[in-house]
Amino acid sequence: MIELIEADWPAPAGIHALQTTRVGGVSPMPYGELNLGSNTGDAPTVVAQNRRLLREQLALPREPAWLRQVHGRQVIDASALSANDPAPAADAAATSAAGVVCAVLSADCLPVLFCSDDGQWIAAAHAGWRGLAAGVLEATIARAPQPPSRLLAWFGAAISPLHFEVGPEVRAIFVEACADDAAAFVPGRDGRWQADLYQLARLRLARTGLQRVYGGGRCCYAEAQQFYSFRRACHQGQAETGRMATLIWRALPG
Repeated sequence: MIELIEADWPAPAGIHALQTTRVGGVSPMPYGELNLGSNTGDAPTVVAQNRRLLREQLALPREPAWLRQVHGRQVIDASALSANDPAPAADAAATSAAGVVCAVLSADCLPVLFCSDDGQWIAAAHAGWRGLAAGVLEATIARAPQPPSRLLAWFGAAISPLHFEVGPEVRAIFVEACADDAAAFVPGRDGRWQADLYQLARLRLARTGLQRVYGGGRCCYAEAQQFYSFRRACHQGQAETGRMATLIWRALPG
Protein backbone atom coordinates (compact mmCIF):
# COMPACT_ATOMS: atom_id res chain seq x y z
CA MET A 1 0.00 0.00 0.00
CA ILE A 2 1.35 3.39 -1.02
CA GLU A 3 1.74 5.82 1.89
CA LEU A 4 0.35 9.27 1.10
CA ILE A 5 0.18 12.69 2.74
CA GLU A 6 -3.14 14.43 2.18
CA ALA A 7 -3.08 18.20 1.79
CA ASP A 8 -4.35 19.84 4.98
CA TRP A 9 -6.08 22.88 3.53
CA PRO A 10 -9.70 24.07 3.16
CA ALA A 11 -9.94 23.32 -0.55
CA PRO A 12 -13.42 23.20 -2.13
CA ALA A 13 -15.24 19.90 -2.52
CA GLY A 14 -13.97 17.82 -5.42
CA ILE A 15 -10.34 18.96 -5.16
CA HIS A 16 -7.93 16.09 -4.48
CA ALA A 17 -4.42 17.06 -3.38
CA LEU A 18 -1.60 14.98 -1.89
CA GLN A 19 2.08 14.11 -1.82
CA THR A 20 3.52 10.62 -2.07
CA THR A 21 6.21 9.33 0.25
CA ARG A 22 8.89 6.78 -0.60
CA VAL A 23 6.80 3.98 0.94
CA GLY A 24 4.82 1.43 -1.04
CA GLY A 25 6.46 0.86 -4.41
CA VAL A 26 8.75 -1.70 -6.05
CA SER A 27 12.02 0.19 -6.61
CA PRO A 28 15.20 -1.42 -5.25
CA MET A 29 17.68 0.54 -3.15
CA PRO A 30 18.88 3.26 -3.33
CA TYR A 31 15.53 4.17 -4.91
CA GLY A 32 13.41 2.09 -2.54
CA GLU A 33 10.49 2.01 -2.63
CA LEU A 34 8.18 4.36 -4.54
CA ASN A 35 10.45 6.23 -6.93
CA LEU A 36 8.28 8.09 -9.42
CA GLY A 37 11.07 9.97 -11.18
CA SER A 38 12.01 8.83 -14.68
CA ASN A 39 15.16 10.98 -14.76
CA THR A 40 16.98 8.82 -12.20
CA GLY A 41 19.05 5.68 -12.60
CA ASP A 42 16.10 3.52 -11.63
CA ALA A 43 14.90 1.11 -14.32
CA PRO A 44 12.22 2.68 -16.56
CA THR A 45 10.05 -0.41 -16.21
CA VAL A 46 10.16 -0.13 -12.42
CA VAL A 47 9.24 3.57 -12.50
CA ALA A 48 6.38 2.76 -14.86
CA GLN A 49 5.13 0.10 -12.45
CA ASN A 50 5.29 2.55 -9.54
CA ARG A 51 3.29 5.07 -11.55
CA ARG A 52 0.75 2.40 -12.41
CA LEU A 53 0.38 1.45 -8.74
CA LEU A 54 -0.18 5.13 -7.90
CA ARG A 55 -2.83 5.54 -10.61
CA GLU A 56 -4.64 2.44 -9.43
CA GLN A 57 -4.61 3.23 -5.71
CA LEU A 58 -5.83 6.79 -6.28
CA ALA A 59 -8.19 5.83 -9.10
CA LEU A 60 -6.81 8.76 -11.07
CA PRO A 61 -9.02 9.95 -13.92
CA ARG A 62 -6.02 9.98 -16.28
CA GLU A 63 -2.22 9.81 -16.36
CA PRO A 64 -0.69 12.78 -14.53
CA ALA A 65 0.82 15.52 -16.67
CA TRP A 66 4.44 14.62 -15.87
CA LEU A 67 7.03 17.33 -16.52
CA ARG A 68 10.73 17.41 -17.41
CA GLN A 69 11.67 19.84 -14.68
CA VAL A 70 14.49 22.28 -15.40
CA HIS A 71 14.44 24.64 -12.37
CA GLY A 72 12.87 27.45 -14.39
CA ARG A 73 9.55 29.32 -14.52
CA GLN A 74 7.78 27.72 -17.48
CA VAL A 75 4.12 26.83 -16.82
CA ILE A 76 2.23 24.48 -19.13
CA ASP A 77 -1.47 23.83 -19.66
CA ALA A 78 -1.86 20.32 -18.27
CA SER A 79 -5.07 19.71 -20.19
CA ALA A 80 -3.19 20.13 -23.50
CA LEU A 81 -1.03 17.03 -22.83
CA SER A 82 -2.01 13.52 -23.80
CA ALA A 83 -0.71 10.34 -22.21
CA ASN A 84 1.62 9.69 -25.18
CA ASP A 85 3.17 13.16 -25.32
CA PRO A 86 6.79 13.49 -24.19
CA ALA A 87 7.20 15.31 -20.88
CA PRO A 88 7.57 19.04 -21.63
CA ALA A 89 10.40 21.12 -20.15
CA ALA A 90 8.53 23.04 -17.46
CA ASP A 91 8.34 23.44 -13.70
CA ALA A 92 4.62 24.02 -13.23
CA ALA A 93 1.33 22.83 -14.67
CA ALA A 94 -2.12 24.40 -14.41
CA THR A 95 -5.62 23.66 -15.66
CA SER A 96 -9.25 24.67 -15.37
CA ALA A 97 -10.41 21.28 -16.64
CA ALA A 98 -11.89 18.58 -14.44
CA GLY A 99 -10.23 15.17 -14.53
CA VAL A 100 -6.77 16.53 -15.41
CA VAL A 101 -3.97 15.70 -12.96
CA CYS A 102 -1.21 18.25 -12.38
CA ALA A 103 1.97 16.82 -10.86
CA VAL A 104 5.50 17.77 -9.89
CA LEU A 105 8.39 15.62 -8.66
CA SER A 106 10.75 16.52 -5.82
CA ALA A 107 13.47 15.28 -3.48
CA ASP A 108 14.34 18.47 -1.49
CA CYS A 109 12.79 21.19 -3.67
CA LEU A 110 9.47 22.64 -2.52
CA PRO A 111 6.31 21.35 -4.22
CA VAL A 112 3.46 23.89 -4.15
CA LEU A 113 -0.16 23.15 -5.00
CA PHE A 114 -2.72 25.85 -5.84
CA CYS A 115 -6.47 26.00 -6.21
CA SER A 116 -9.02 28.77 -6.52
CA ASP A 117 -11.59 29.16 -3.76
CA ASP A 118 -14.34 28.11 -6.17
CA GLY A 119 -12.43 24.98 -7.20
CA GLN A 120 -12.40 25.91 -10.88
CA TRP A 121 -8.62 26.25 -11.28
CA ILE A 122 -5.71 24.16 -9.98
CA ALA A 123 -1.95 24.08 -10.42
CA ALA A 124 1.24 22.40 -9.19
CA ALA A 125 4.68 24.04 -9.11
CA HIS A 126 8.21 22.76 -8.47
CA ALA A 127 10.11 25.40 -6.50
CA GLY A 128 13.71 24.86 -5.56
CA TRP A 129 15.80 27.94 -4.90
CA ARG A 130 16.49 28.44 -8.61
CA GLY A 131 12.83 28.17 -9.48
CA LEU A 132 11.85 30.54 -6.68
CA ALA A 133 14.44 33.07 -7.84
CA ALA A 134 13.24 32.71 -11.45
CA GLY A 135 9.66 33.44 -10.37
CA VAL A 136 7.95 30.08 -10.94
CA LEU A 137 5.34 30.75 -8.26
CA GLU A 138 4.48 34.16 -9.67
CA ALA A 139 4.30 32.73 -13.19
CA THR A 140 1.94 30.01 -12.01
CA ILE A 141 -0.35 32.45 -10.22
CA ALA A 142 -0.44 34.61 -13.35
CA ARG A 143 -2.14 31.71 -15.16
CA ALA A 144 -5.12 31.73 -12.80
CA PRO A 145 -8.36 33.32 -14.07
CA GLN A 146 -8.99 34.46 -10.49
CA PRO A 147 -7.00 37.13 -8.61
CA PRO A 148 -4.38 35.96 -6.07
CA SER A 149 -6.69 36.92 -3.21
CA ARG A 150 -8.99 34.08 -4.28
CA LEU A 151 -6.27 31.43 -4.40
CA LEU A 152 -5.07 28.90 -1.82
CA ALA A 153 -1.61 27.33 -1.71
CA TRP A 154 -0.32 24.20 0.00
CA PHE A 155 3.31 23.29 0.62
CA GLY A 156 4.45 19.69 0.45
CA ALA A 157 7.57 18.37 2.13
CA ALA A 158 10.89 20.03 1.28
CA ILE A 159 14.33 20.32 2.83
CA SER A 160 14.25 22.35 6.05
CA PRO A 161 16.55 25.33 6.76
CA LEU A 162 18.44 23.28 9.33
CA HIS A 163 19.80 21.11 6.50
CA PHE A 164 19.75 23.50 3.54
CA GLU A 165 23.11 25.26 3.44
CA VAL A 166 23.80 27.65 0.56
CA GLY A 167 26.59 29.97 -0.44
CA PRO A 168 26.48 33.77 -0.13
CA GLU A 169 25.86 34.06 -3.86
CA VAL A 170 22.48 32.35 -3.47
CA ARG A 171 21.43 34.70 -0.68
CA ALA A 172 22.57 37.66 -2.75
CA ILE A 173 20.30 36.69 -5.65
CA PHE A 174 17.24 36.92 -3.41
CA VAL A 175 18.22 39.89 -1.25
CA GLU A 176 19.29 42.02 -4.20
CA ALA A 177 15.89 41.37 -5.80
CA CYS A 178 13.96 42.07 -2.57
CA ALA A 179 15.53 43.04 0.75
CA ASP A 180 12.68 41.38 2.66
CA ASP A 181 13.99 37.98 1.59
CA ALA A 182 16.89 38.38 4.02
CA ALA A 183 14.49 37.08 6.70
CA ALA A 184 14.69 33.63 5.09
CA PHE A 185 18.44 33.26 5.65
CA VAL A 186 20.31 32.54 8.91
CA PRO A 187 24.11 32.74 9.13
CA GLY A 188 25.77 29.34 9.02
CA ARG A 189 29.34 28.15 9.13
CA ASP A 190 32.30 29.46 7.14
CA GLY A 191 30.40 32.39 5.64
CA ARG A 192 27.57 30.24 4.34
CA TRP A 193 23.85 30.50 5.06
CA GLN A 194 20.94 28.27 6.08
CA ALA A 195 18.11 28.98 3.64
CA ASP A 196 14.40 28.53 4.35
CA LEU A 197 12.58 27.51 1.16
CA TYR A 198 9.24 27.63 2.95
CA GLN A 199 9.78 31.22 4.07
CA LEU A 200 11.06 32.34 0.68
CA ALA A 201 7.93 30.90 -0.92
CA ARG A 202 5.64 32.54 1.64
CA LEU A 203 7.27 35.91 1.07
CA ARG A 204 6.90 35.63 -2.69
CA LEU A 205 3.29 34.50 -2.47
CA ALA A 206 2.44 37.35 -0.10
CA ARG A 207 3.89 39.87 -2.52
CA THR A 208 1.46 38.66 -5.20
CA GLY A 209 -1.47 39.06 -2.83
CA LEU A 210 -1.92 35.36 -2.06
CA GLN A 211 -2.34 35.12 1.71
CA ARG A 212 -3.95 31.72 2.31
CA VAL A 213 -0.98 29.35 2.61
CA TYR A 214 -1.07 25.93 4.27
CA GLY A 215 1.23 22.97 4.86
CA GLY A 216 4.99 23.13 5.23
CA GLY A 217 7.09 22.14 8.20
CA ARG A 218 8.22 18.69 7.01
CA CYS A 219 11.86 17.97 6.19
CA CYS A 220 12.86 15.62 3.38
CA TYR A 221 16.43 15.44 4.67
CA ALA A 222 15.64 14.59 8.30
CA GLU A 223 12.70 12.23 7.68
CA ALA A 224 14.66 9.57 5.84
CA GLN A 225 12.10 6.79 6.31
CA GLN A 226 9.37 8.76 4.55
CA PHE A 227 11.04 11.04 2.04
CA TYR A 228 13.73 11.12 -0.61
CA SER A 229 16.42 13.79 -0.27
CA PHE A 230 18.97 14.40 -2.99
CA ARG A 231 21.21 16.32 -0.61
CA ARG A 232 21.09 13.57 1.99
CA ALA A 233 21.96 11.01 -0.66
CA CYS A 234 24.95 13.09 -1.75
CA HIS A 235 26.15 13.43 1.84
CA GLN A 236 25.94 9.64 2.14
CA GLY A 237 28.02 9.14 -0.99
CA GLN A 238 25.12 8.11 -3.25
CA ALA A 239 25.02 9.44 -6.78
CA GLU A 240 21.22 9.41 -7.05
CA THR A 241 17.96 9.00 -5.18
CA GLY A 242 14.26 8.69 -5.97
CA ARG A 243 11.54 11.33 -6.33
CA MET A 244 8.20 11.89 -4.63
CA ALA A 245 5.20 13.22 -6.55
CA THR A 246 2.84 15.98 -5.44
CA LEU A 247 -0.47 15.88 -7.29
CA ILE A 248 -3.72 17.78 -7.59
CA TRP A 249 -6.84 17.20 -9.67
CA ARG A 250 -10.50 18.18 -9.77
CA ALA A 251 -12.98 15.33 -9.73
CA LEU A 252 -15.06 14.70 -12.80
CA PRO A 253 -18.74 15.60 -12.33
CA GLY A 254 -21.23 12.86 -11.54
